[in-house]
Amino acid sequence: MPSSQHRQQTTDQTAGFLERVRQLLELIRFSHTVFALPFALLAAVLAWRDPTNGFAWHQLAGIVLAMVTARSAAMAFNRLVDRHHDAENPRTARRQLPTGELGVTLTWCFTLVCSAGFIASTLLFLLGEPPNPWPIRLSVPVLLFLLGYSFAKRFTSWCHYWLAAALMLSPLCVWIAIRGPAIRSVTDLTVPGVLAAAIFFWVGGFDIIYACQDIDHDRRAGLFSVPARFGLAGALRLAMFSHLLTIVSLLGLWWVAGLGPIFLVGVVAVSGLLVWEHWLVQPDDLSRVGTAFFNVNALISIGLLLIGLADVLICG
Repeated sequence: MPSSQHRQQTTDQTAGFLERVRQLLELIRFSHTVFALPFALLAAVLAWRDPTNGFAWHQLAGIVLAMVTARSAAMAFNRLVDRHHDAENPRTARRQLPTGELGVTLTWCFTLVCSAGFIASTLLFLLGEPPNPWPIRLSVPVLLFLLGYSFAKRFTSWCHYWLAAALMLSPLCVWIAIRGPAIRSVTDLTVPGVLAAAIFFWVGGFDIIYACQDIDHDRRAGLFSVPARFGLAGALRLAMFSHLLTIVSLLGLWWVAGLGPIFLVGVVAVSGLLVWEHWLVQPDDLSRVGTAFFNVNALISIGLLLIGLADVLICG
């Protein structure tokens, strides 16, 4: 009988642990990792084309671990910083911290563990020959920049582009992590720089669209955002212009990276998806923001990785 009770207690503890893990993953919207990780992997694919920087498993592992842990730390920190505003916003009031489903202490521990995991993941790049010390040197400044986004809405309407800048660091960091010792000048960063520009304008545009849902709360709470400052119509026009620059940047990437017709067709497809995204969201109808935000943008990020990989493998 005691053995049976012990097994039941162990089972309950395991179930409780798994439930906490599920709640934490929901807290940080883990599924949204698809927005950033594919671009980091696309940068890696382009960097590995150089025969002197061929594919290495330790680099792939470092990239994936760094992206997942950095984003998890930044998202958890954002939820901590915004928990009081989230409690006052009808759209976010049911999140795990405002409802007490998750505790502040546990979330802080999760944030610190993910932050430490991000820094530790950069050590994998020391395994190459020659060892690349740049990832570990840059890890803390990059992490602080990512965490800093959580405060941007308190002092600038252009906070969406801080988030965009945080995500655009991914191809630049990946390029440095793979090619670091071989980089001699800024021109060696042209390819990841153009990809970073595409990410910057893409993320800035879709985050403005997403922020349209919170325009009333932001104005009441004294928070800054493009919709709160310029209104819904003005915000959507700016988002459209930002996405136009995304297409220009992707065409620039096709040119400077010497990509082939497959990637060019993909850019045309992405253009169509962005047009669809803006058709879905209108100033007088925000009911389809969720579809525009997640479904369309997930297709764009994963799609660009796949067509980029196909282009490199087939067209060379």
